[in-house]
Amino acid sequence: MTLNKMMIIGNLGADPELRYTPSGKAVTNLRVAVNDNRRGADGEWVEETLWLRVEVWDQAAERAAEQLRKGHKIYAEGQLRAREYDGSDGQKRTSLELRFARVISLERRDRGEGPSGGLTDVPMDAPPQVRPRGAAARTGGSQETVDVDDIPF
Repeated sequence: MTLNKMMIIGNLGADPELRYTPSGKAVTNLRVAVNDNRRGADGEWVEETLWLRVEVWDQAAERAAEQLRKGHKIYAEGQLRAREYDGSDGQKRTSLELRFARVISLERRDRGEGPSGGLTDVPMDAPPQVRPRGAAARTGGSQETVDVDDIPF
């Protein structure tokens, strides 16, 4: 058994790049900066920035491209991959990527967008609503509603 999962919190370094595969699937690429503060050998604080590419697919890709912008803080988790490519100078380079990522925006809403502001609570990978087998919607019947004040606990 193996596990390949990475979780990051960082800031977008550019607007999302949405494109479509030849088969019509949406894919959005995000450039994310993750900062690390540590003490150097001389005792002074040193800030290092690690750049990662985050790849989001399907409906989540379209939502990410629609809702996210450069500078937004996000949480992302996915499979870590290292991709090698030739740079413009002919040198071999390596890019770290989070593939098949789940992305959640950590930006606060404007006061007019929600009842009390707060973090955006819609993940970019929200699964479709699925009913269990045998739980088909009832037709023609009245559905009983429960008043919260009637609950005995």
